[in-house]
Amino acid sequence: MNTVAPYFMLWAAAYWSLSVSYWITLCFVILAAGFAVRMFIIFHDCCHDSFFGNRNANLIVGVFTGLMTFFPYYQWKHEHAMHHATSSNLSRRGIGDIWTLTVDEYLALSTFRKMGYRLYRNPLIMFGLGPLYLFFVVYRVNHKRAGRKERWNTYATNLGLAGIVSLLCWWLGWKSVLLIQGPILYLSGIAGIWLFYVQHQFEETYYEKEDVWNFVSAAMEGSSYYKLPKLLQWMTGNIGFHHIHHLSSRIPNYYLQQVCQRNAYMHNVSSIDLRTSLRSLRYRVWDEEKKRFVGFSDLSIRKTEKC
Repeated sequence: MNTVAPYFMLWAAAYWSLSVSYWITLCFVILAAGFAVRMFIIFHDCCHDSFFGNRNANLIVGVFTGLMTFFPYYQWKHEHAMHHATSSNLSRRGIGDIWTLTVDEYLALSTFRKMGYRLYRNPLIMFGLGPLYLFFVVYRVNHKRAGRKERWNTYATNLGLAGIVSLLCWWLGWKSVLLIQGPILYLSGIAGIWLFYVQHQFEETYYEKEDVWNFVSAAMEGSSYYKLPKLLQWMTGNIGFHHIHHLSSRIPNYYLQQVCQRNAYMHNVSSIDLRTSLRSLRYRVWDEEKKRFVGFSDLSIRKTEKC
């Protein structure tokens, strides 16, 4: 009621304001994008079977909110579960993660692969083209090893989205739908990628090889405590308490703050805020020796040291 209903109301207000001024429309669109992020957090919790105590309720609401945010339920549920099981594990990267290389791995790449990695980690590419790539490529197709249920859910999601968008275009006009839903999707996508990025890509995070990797350390040291202003904390569904979420994904988002307040141990972790989180844009590769992220400018020094 406090997320889905305001989202539809803002969408309707954005459509109404098109005949007045698109600047007014953009104001409604930006607010709607914020509620789309919050809706995604509900979807996220349903994928963890944590939003409701009942598994069927999580499935129904998860499929619905997934459809509203353009994500297939079973594909994202499987991928995200893998992310939780392997987060910060250098020996098991590749599923549901931001592409992250160590210093030695990067230096061993060919010039072409280095260029590809640099482009991927470039903020203009990651946050500029990233949302389009996720919404229209990654989550519109199945992985080779996807199970039957996952495959059919992706097909059904795509079919459902095609039906909803086609109906809206017929009813309201394709230009109106593009001018409203396009920015909502794009802005919420940028916010989602940023949250996912900053919650694991901070300077003194945690990365270890399989033989010494530890689940608790990965959660408490490899996931950020992102202290956001109250309004942004609410809009992002308390996901800033990411260390607690990774420690126990069965805690729903609406209890994360309480868990943090009642356990002093949860405060003794690396924390970041809006200002300090911007530094993460400079971090490119993981330095296994120094146990911290470094930028591309530091690599020439390391290459000289290796020589």
